[in-house]
Amino acid sequence: MNILKKFLGVVWIAMALFAGYYLLEEQSLPKFKTGKTEDLIPAIIYTFILLPIIVGGLGVFGWYSLQGEYSDDKL
Repeated sequence: MNILKKFLGVVWIAMALFAGYYLLEEQSLPKFKTGKTEDLIPAIIYTFILLPIIVGGLGVFGWYSLQGEYSDDKL
């Protein structure tokens, strides 16, 4: 079971990288490029609020899983 948890840690880190790429490249940058006010506000929210929360949360969860913080031996 611990091997599965470590493997899923890699999956979580990969999801963090993919989510960061998707949020930045597909959501934020196109809205910044339009220059319209109604697009600028969501772009700022995506980039400076949601991106660190999502990528940081998924990445830290995956890192802890790789380090064995969720292993059965810790109980």
